[in-house]
Amino acid sequence: MDHHPYRILKTMNQQAPPYQRYREMSIEDMLLENRIIFLAGPINERTASIVIMRLLYLQSIKKEQMIHLYINSPGGLVDQTLAIYDTMQFLGCDVATYCIGQAASMAALLVAAGTKGKRFGLPNSRLMLHQPWGGTEGTASDIKIQADEIIAHKKRMNRLYAKHTGRAEDQVAQDSDRDYYMGSQEAKAYGLLDEVVESLKDLPGQKGGGDMAAREDR
Repeated sequence: MDHHPYRILKTMNQQAPPYQRYREMSIEDMLLENRIIFLAGPINERTASIVIMRLLYLQSIKKEQMIHLYINSPGGLVDQTLAIYDTMQFLGCDVATYCIGQAASMAALLVAAGTKGKRFGLPNSRLMLHQPWGGTEGTASDIKIQADEIIAHKKRMNRLYAKHTGRAEDQVAQDSDRDYYMGSQEAKAYGLLDEVVESLKDLPGQKGGGDMAAREDR
């Protein structure tokens, strides 16, 4: 079976019996058919490209139906994360975010960037804020340029976190000056999450559970 991440569903619109279609689809395909995207691991050029392509694809087939973005990531590259962030804000549909496991560093921003009221965390998930970091070498001028860029990234991140949490930029800057870990309830109090949920039936619109979260808005 072809599990290439860039493969667009070949069976999605075929007039085939359900059992046959699902037999031909990978797990990733079936999640995508339910408008679920799973971001796992470090955020780099490859993972960011996959997430962005899937966001744009789901937007293109049903422009107003909600997308569900599940995140379990230690963070990653600033520019690539901001590309995902901008795409989420660009879409015309709601994007619900779910923190499972961890959302550290830049990944925490993506959780917070979900549609207000639709940012969820599982009970044992953890989020972590900190300032951008990096290393460089070269001439004194090169090092200064890179240092200025890191400072600019830090200010940008403080503004974005303030926007999505309702916290003052100065407070975000102070809190993220060192690694700042939060459990799911703490993250909710901070404004990174809207609700902590234990099961699908705890989600808005879910009465009996059992179906994927995406089924709520079909």
